[in-house]
Amino acid sequence: MTTSATAATSIPGGTQPLLHQKGRELQAFGTVKQLPIGLSHDTRMYSCQRLNRILADTQMLYSLYKKHHWLVRGATFYQLHLVLDKHADEQLALVDTLAERVQSLGGVAVGDPRHTAEITGVPRPPNGVEEVPAMLSRLLEAHELILIDARDAAARVAELGDDGSNDLIVSSVVRTGEAQTWFLAEHLVDTPLIRA
Repeated sequence: MTTSATAATSIPGGTQPLLHQKGRELQAFGTVKQLPIGLSHDTRMYSCQRLNRILADTQMLYSLYKKHHWLVRGATFYQLHLVLDKHADEQLALVDTLAERVQSLGGVAVGDPRHTAEITGVPRPPNGVEEVPAMLSRLLEAHELILIDARDAAARVAELGDDGSNDLIVSSVVRTGEAQTWFLAEHLVDTPLIRA
C-alpha cells in the first residue's frame, strides 16, 4: 500500500502538476508597458486610469444587476427578473471589453473584487433586500454616475488622440448605459397595473 505522497513521486514523465507556486509581480497596477501602437506613454497612462475607473464601476454595476435579479419581488417579478439578468450579461460583456482595452494599451486591468471596491464610485447597497423601486433607482443612479464619467473620459481621451478608447467608451459604455437606463426608468413610471 502506498501513500499519496509516495504515489505522487512515482508518477513517470513529469505529469504531476507543480502546485502551490508563487511568483513575483511582473507589472504593477498603475503602470503601462511600452507597446508600438502610436500613442505616447502619457496618453496610454491617462487612458488606462480612466478606463480602470469605468471598469471598476461597471463591475459594481454588474454585481448590482445580479443582486437585484436574484432579489426582485412583486407583480412584475418575472419581467424584471429577465430584464435585470439580460442587463447583467450586457454589463459583463462590457467588463471584458474594457479590461481588454486597458491591456491593449499596456496597462493592468483592475480585476480583483477587493481592488475594484477601492476604486469604484458606485455606492454600496444594503446587504439585505430593498423594495423594487429602490433597487431600480439604485441601478439608475449607478448608470448616471458611469455615464457622466464615461462622457468626460471619452472627450478627454479623444483630445489626447486615443480614438480606440474614445470609440469603446462612446459606442459600448455610453450606448449600452443609455439603453439600459431607458428600460429601467420606464419601470418606475407610476401607472396602474390594471385599469378600472
